[in-house]
Amino acid sequence: MSRETCYHCFWPKPLCWCPSITPMETHTRFVFLMHPKEFKQEKAGTGRLTHLCLKQSEIHMGVGFDEHEEVQALIRDPRNFSVLLYPGEQARNLSNGELRADELAGRTLVVFLLDATWACARKMLRLSPSLQRLPRIMFTPSAPSRYVIKQQPQDGCLSTLEAIHELLLAMERSGLDRYELPEQLLGLFARMQDFQIKCASDPNRPGYRRHAYSTPAERAAPRGRSGDRRSRFFRTAGDQPPT
Repeated sequence: MSRETCYHCFWPKPLCWCPSITPMETHTRFVFLMHPKEFKQEKAGTGRLTHLCLKQSEIHMGVGFDEHEEVQALIRDPRNFSVLLYPGEQARNLSNGELRADELAGRTLVVFLLDATWACARKMLRLSPSLQRLPRIMFTPSAPSRYVIKQQPQDGCLSTLEAIHELLLAMERSGLDRYELPEQLLGLFARMQDFQIKCASDPNRPGYRRHAYSTPAERAAPRGRSGDRRSRFFRTAGDQPPT
C-alpha cells in the first residue's frame, strides 16, 4: 500500500513540511502556472513548497491558459498590474530597479510564473498569447543554484523556490514589496535536499547511490538540450532564452 500523503505539500504525512512553514504576507500576488507533468510527477515540488510559503499565492495547472477563467480574470482586472516572470531582452530587470513602485499607481502587482521545464514552459507560453502580451520581468541572480540533488543545465538556472527568493530580494531593494522571512525559503530548500541525500545514501532504501552527490561547483556543464531539464533560468538583461 502507498503511504498516506499530505495534500498540501504532497509529501508523505510522516514527512509533511507544513508544520515547519510560516506563510509570509506580501503585497504582491504570485500565480504559479504549473504544467501537468510538474503537478503530477515532480517529487521535489519546489513550486508547491514556495506556494505554501506565500499567503498571496495560488497554483493553476494547465498547458494553455487563454481559456482559463481565473487566470484571465486576474489579467483583465484593472486593479491589477500583471507581469510575467520570464527573462529576455524585453524583460525589466528588477535587480537594476527597472520597475518602480510608483508605476503601479495603487494597483496590485500580480506575478505569473511558468513552473515547468524550459521545453514545457515554451509550449505553455506559445499556447497562451494572453501571457505573451504581458510585460516581462526578471532579475540577476545573486548566487548560483544551490541544487545538489539535480544538475542545472546552465549557469544561472534556478529552481522555482530559488527564483522566488531572488525575486523577493530584488523587489524589496526596489521598494516593491517586503521580504519578511528571507531565511525560510532557502532553509526549506536545504532541509528538503538534506533529507533526500540521507535517503539516497542509505543502502537499505530504493534509489541508493553508491557515490555521493558532488557539489554544483564541481560539476561539468551537461550536454544536450537545456529545455529537457527542470529549471527556472534567469540571467542578465541582455540574454535571451530560446523561444
